[in-house]
Amino acid sequence: MEEELTGKQQVTLNTFKKVIPRSQQVRLWGLVSGTTIIIVSIFTTGVWRLPNQKTELQTAAATNILPVKTEKLTAVKSYSVLQAYTGEVAAVRSSELGFERAGRVIWLKVDRGSRVTIGTPIAKIDTSNLVAQRQQLLGKKAQAIAILDELKAGPRLERVAVALAQVQDLEQQLKLEEIKRERRKNLYTEGAISREQYDEVAFNANALSRRLAAARSNLQELRAGTRKEQIAAQKAVVKQLDAQISDVEITIAKSTIKAPFSGIISKRQVDEGTVVNPGQSVVRLVENTQPEVEIGIPLQLIDKITPGSRKQVTIEGKSYAAIVASILPEVNPTTRTRSVILNLETSPPQSVAPGQIARLQLSQKLPTNGYWLPINALVRGQRGLWSSYVLTETEEQKSPAKAYLVEKRDVEILHTEGDRVLVRGAIKSGDRVITEGTQRIVTGQLVRPVADF
Repeated sequence: MEEELTGKQQVTLNTFKKVIPRSQQVRLWGLVSGTTIIIVSIFTTGVWRLPNQKTELQTAAATNILPVKTEKLTAVKSYSVLQAYTGEVAAVRSSELGFERAGRVIWLKVDRGSRVTIGTPIAKIDTSNLVAQRQQLLGKKAQAIAILDELKAGPRLERVAVALAQVQDLEQQLKLEEIKRERRKNLYTEGAISREQYDEVAFNANALSRRLAAARSNLQELRAGTRKEQIAAQKAVVKQLDAQISDVEITIAKSTIKAPFSGIISKRQVDEGTVVNPGQSVVRLVENTQPEVEIGIPLQLIDKITPGSRKQVTIEGKSYAAIVASILPEVNPTTRTRSVILNLETSPPQSVAPGQIARLQLSQKLPTNGYWLPINALVRGQRGLWSSYVLTETEEQKSPAKAYLVEKRDVEILHTEGDRVLVRGAIKSGDRVITEGTQRIVTGQLVRPVADF
């Protein structure tokens, strides 16, 4: 190497050898030689490999791009929600059974939980005084009926015969008196008797004439029979007694409580020997047929419910099919709702009891602008807000890598429905949102949709 140096370089080398010791020269030459090799290597690498650098960097970048699943946003102007409205199960019929009059309970057949059918006797109060009153009225009725029968039959033949005999007797007596009066008249004319004696005979004849007229009238009445007015009056007496007897019998019948419908005794209020007042509850009877459900519905949703339509009602976690029976016309002043009555279709009576809570779900459409996202697309933001990762275009998309840059956009949750949410915020229709693996994503990261691989 020293032979290849120029003259000036030779002089410099000689000076170097004189000044620096031999041992240090060796070390220095090693350092210079190593540095020269490194520089030459760098130069050689930079010169000969420069044309392939861009290709290798692109290949490395494409390898490091994270594949992600995305979803393109589509705007919506409304959404539907299922709102549950609460009511309760009510018996179709339930009655507080009692007596219409005061009395002492002498018999009570049922107890709580007893099942009865329509017409079954349940309880009874003392009716001994009513029974006695009925017997008295029956006696009066029998007497009135006998009189009526007599009036309808008319006078007996014997009475007619007696009346006829009286008439005939009076006719004979009157005839005799008339003979006497003629004789006395002649004697009075001849002056054989006084005026007083003549008038006495004449008066007797007149009296017999009036008695005969009365006897003849009585005979005629007997022969004509009873008057219609008398028969009608007596019939009215009989009917009046019948009404009194019926009233007593009705009161006796009402002294026994009978089941007005088939059901179950839910309460027993008194025991035997208790003196009850009119209308006082003795037992409570609840019908054991299919119960009803009464639920208050807001006024704006009433139009969505029509009588006869089928709905699903939830009672104690179980779903039952029901038919809308009716919608009550009045508005509850407290809740501002209208009551909807539903009849359960398929539930056995013992599975549902009055007083249980029932719920009816109705779909309601609410107007709003937003976007549906999978719930996995949400990430925690700052100050309790939520965010989502959106893909934005970069210069790398012009290369074979087709990479996207991740941006974090704040969103507001409007509604949650199962595994998706309705949001609005710094997103727009057409944006591609990362839907899975958000825990691996950071803002500014290069990603690529799975479909692009």
